[in-house]
Amino acid sequence: MIHGGAKPCLQSHGSNATQHMDLVPLPKHCLPIGCKWVFRVKRNADGTIDRFKARLVAKGFNQRPGLNYKETFSLVVKLATIRYVLTIAVTQGWQLRQLDVNNAFLHGLLNEDVYMVQPLGFKDDTHPHYVCRLNKAVYGLKQAPRAWYSTLRGAILEFGFMNSRADSSFFIYKTTSVTCYFLVYVDDLVITGNDPIFVSSMID
Repeated sequence: MIHGGAKPCLQSHGSNATQHMDLVPLPKHCLPIGCKWVFRVKRNADGTIDRFKARLVAKGFNQRPGLNYKETFSLVVKLATIRYVLTIAVTQGWQLRQLDVNNAFLHGLLNEDVYMVQPLGFKDDTHPHYVCRLNKAVYGLKQAPRAWYSTLRGAILEFGFMNSRADSSFFIYKTTSVTCYFLVYVDDLVITGNDPIFVSSMID
């Protein structure tokens, strides 16, 4: 989404990138954080090249607490919670479903004003001194894990789950006929319950 008529940054990456950042003048007394491209070759089991991957990573070590980030968070479910849920699932004969979220940290919405220099190869020639104002998190930001968790948590609660007070990465859905447990370990999710149809609908 483009705010206030600002020009989208990284137009060459398509509409998904324009939702992540806007190209704006650098505010006074604001120091933008740097960024870099990280390249990787993904190979098949036989060693042949599957694809080339590129990831834009912010230099989070440039961030300052209270200025462009406030709180960080490690969204890892407790080992005791995992044992608890697995014990119930095994004894009750519930099916365990495991999910992996692609590019999880890129889905987190930012509450802070974070400005980043224009990425190498995607600088706007008409506004070379402008910076990217981030709307969503990118890899490398100190608050990226927390932003992802907050976005995921909001979505799960909208489906009627309750967040455990004992474990912030454990969610419970319970009615008279349906019991469902949802575990979050960064971008790996585990869901199980007594109603396979409900579990499948949640995954869908």
